Amino acid sequence: MSDLDKARWQSDLALIADAAKEAGAVAFSFFNQSPEVWWKNEDRSPVSAADFAANKTLETILRKARPDYGWLSEETEDAADRLSRETLFIVDPIDGTRAFLGGQKVWCVSVAVVHRGRPVAGVLYAPALEELYEAVEGGVALKNGVPLIVSAAGPDEISRLAIGEDVLKTLPPEFRDRVRREKYIPSLAYRIAMVADGRLEGTFVKGNSHDWDLAAADLILACAGGGLVDLAGKPVVYNLANVTHEALCAASEPRLTEFLAAFTGRRDS
Repeated sequence: MSDLDKARWQSDLALIADAAKEAGAVAFSFFNQSPEVWWKNEDRSPVSAADFAANKTLETILRKARPDYGWLSEETEDAADRLSRETLFIVDPIDGTRAFLGGQKVWCVSVAVVHRGRPVAGVLYAPALEELYEAVEGGVALKNGVPLIVSAAGPDEISRLAIGEDVLKTLPPEFRDRVRREKYIPSLAYRIAMVADGRLEGTFVKGNSHDWDLAAADLILACAGGGLVDLAGKPVVYNLANVTHEALCAASEPRLTEFLAAFTGRRDS
């Protein structure tokens, strides 16, 4: 990576961090205030006035600052124009909307800059928890300004995994016996961030996640010493025509091979 690119992505990181904090403040103003709610995806997914307001804040700030960048957001109608852009913003104004609407604090604003299919700057801001995660390509991941590093737990130790009970029971018994299943974490982006900061050794991501759920958290995890990959061990590619992904694994780098072997050996696979 050239010095010019380093400076560019660092500038973008500062921009998206400020934008995420502004959008987070907007979203937080609706928190526990019973915002209006609609349903999408055949009435399976809620979206609230807070999502739309935070999305508008992000779009106004970011598109004005970088008019040549493409745009992909969960709460903006997708436009094919993004496919012609080398660089774009990928955002989720509230990752964990169900938690947000239920008064739980585990939700966050997710903002990434993606260049040629991979994230180069990423921010997760969780206003209710007063936590800011950030990372830039080639740098270290930070949580409230403090460097992050993934768990150092080895394969002989108990693995703290965010994984559904339905998936856990299909894993090989010798692996399952060394797993402590963590309670459900409603924000996927935040769950991956928990792997980055060492509170989890890994997580299994069921199929049907999207670019906006993953891009910022992916980079934060990578810069903390972990990886987010598909079950063939390949990194996620962003800004394709189809922004939906198959099953994935997020883990500390030394544990990825072990976890992938267990996940791909599921009895239902």
